[in-house]
Amino acid sequence: MYVVANRIPVANEWREQFEERFLARAGQVDKQPGFVRMEILRPDSEDGLYVVLTHWQDKTAFENWVGSPDFRESHNNPLPKEAFTGPGKLERHSVIILSESHTK
Repeated sequence: MYVVANRIPVANEWREQFEERFLARAGQVDKQPGFVRMEILRPDSEDGLYVVLTHWQDKTAFENWVGSPDFRESHNNPLPKEAFTGPGKLERHSVIILSESHTK
């Protein structure tokens, strides 16, 4: 599995709009071959970063998504520069161990 973390510094006054964008998203990523899941993590502190995690079957699936017309469409109408307190940071990882609880 391949995991991509996009760490995004969102200005406090823009947090609601940032979250609304994800809630109202078109969902193109969900339809991509090799897509597993997406998580949007809200920071606990005002100076924390949002984290957008996408999980893929492999690196190629992620790269195909980034090169797709659906990716361009989903990033077509970004928030203005002032919505962010700095640049985002993209991190890519290959999963070497996965452990999950199987209790209900």
